[in-house]
Amino acid sequence: MAEPFHVHPADVYEEIRPRLAVRVHARMRKRIDKRVVLGALRERIAGSLAALTASQNTAQSGAIHEETRQEHPKDTRAIEAGYLARGLAERVETLRDAVVLIGALKLVDYGPTDPIGICALVGLEGEVGEEQVYFLAPTGAGERLVIEGTTIQSLTPGSPLGRALLGRRAGDEVEVALPNGMLRACIAWVR
Repeated sequence: MAEPFHVHPADVYEEIRPRLAVRVHARMRKRIDKRVVLGALRERIAGSLAALTASQNTAQSGAIHEETRQEHPKDTRAIEAGYLARGLAERVETLRDAVVLIGALKLVDYGPTDPIGICALVGLEGEVGEEQVYFLAPTGAGERLVIEGTTIQSLTPGSPLGRALLGRRAGDEVEVALPNGMLRACIAWVR
């Protein structure tokens, strides 16, 4: 009786990965417009700024309200309200700077052999073939945007994955320690 023929899925994947990357790259090139991604990121940051500004104004008015006056030496309501208002004001300033920075951002088109930099749209293919799409931006990290049915996560160069991607090219492997475990992926395409 002949021995059964066993093929490990990883061996098959390694053989077909270059063809998959080309197909995925062609599909993503047609489907995702970076201008739409950048516009969605701008809107998300502007929305966060509006909401945070309203919260900061409420906290500031609460900090100076007569009901927060100190009633005895150990009463710290006014101090705590002031700390909260100051912290929110600093975050508002950070978001204002982010809105200006993202508003002035000029998109750059990347080819398959170009090193990854700011404004790159990057497709990563995981060990089992799942695809993740990232947009490398100078600000706005962690935002999940859904564009034409595709989830795109924004990254900054300061993040572990952002640092790992900078300067790499399509076809390169990345391995990054993240809080939820190790990420091992291949850069399937860059745009």
